Amino acid sequence: MVQLLHKDRFPIGMGTWHMGDHPAHRKQEIEAIRYGLANGMEVIDTAEMYGDGNAERLVGEAIQDLDREQIFLISKFYPHHAKDPSLGRALEHSLQRLGTDHLDMYLLHWKSSTPLEQTIQDLENYVQQGKIRSWGVSNFDAEDIEDMWRIEGGRHCAANQVLYHVGSRGMEYDLLPLQAKQSLPMIAYSPIAQGDKRGVPVHKKEVLQQIAKQHGVTVFQVMLAWVIRHNQVLAIPQSSDVKHMQANIDAAAIQLSDEELKLLDKAFPEPTSKQPLDII
Repeated sequence: MVQLLHKDRFPIGMGTWHMGDHPAHRKQEIEAIRYGLANGMEVIDTAEMYGDGNAERLVGEAIQDLDREQIFLISKFYPHHAKDPSLGRALEHSLQRLGTDHLDMYLLHWKSSTPLEQTIQDLENYVQQGKIRSWGVSNFDAEDIEDMWRIEGGRHCAANQVLYHVGSRGMEYDLLPLQAKQSLPMIAYSPIAQGDKRGVPVHKKEVLQQIAKQHGVTVFQVMLAWVIRHNQVLAIPQSSDVKHMQANIDAAAIQLSDEELKLLDKAFPEPTSKQPLDII
């Protein structure tokens, strides 16, 4: 199985939600992706849903003349495309938009009405054909993961992508420990709470501002460093320019002390009971 996380892989990747939709930003966004790849990042996460394929087209243009084997490319498919022949068409369209002959990982974007047994069987076929090197899921809670593992081939799942940031910790109660115990990598989307665009004033917490000041970094860099403190979590913040891409890269070097982590636990308490999976 293709390993998403290993000791030599950079723990922060590139998300592409909301990218590729505005022609005026295209050059800047492509420069940001190429800069990230040139400076240690390997993972690019996209989806057929993002801009109705616009994000995949943008990524395809950004990587067209680069060494494909140095890039870990993830895309996601709609739940209503969760079985053949629709799944096969969705995969082919994503490959065409991305300008590649394979994906390193292909994720079911969220749970489908199609029996998961069928989806897994079809995904396993595409692994055998070499069109994808691994498959995974997104927005699956602990019970969903356990149900999947009971299905033939379900243990071949290579990752689960969920919302995770310092202000959204519900999945730490059962999902994160479950995946860590079974060495199933977690991909954290919106690790900086979408820059608080949802109206969640996470970055305004005084403790985050104090820690950021002590390290000489931004609050959002502290939030990224907090997410990747787990060796089973890969963060995929979205960044549309080189400056912010470099800030994301620099966040990987931030080491939060035990005391700082305790202060963050006090401001953003760990869950003490089962919480509904937070989803955007």
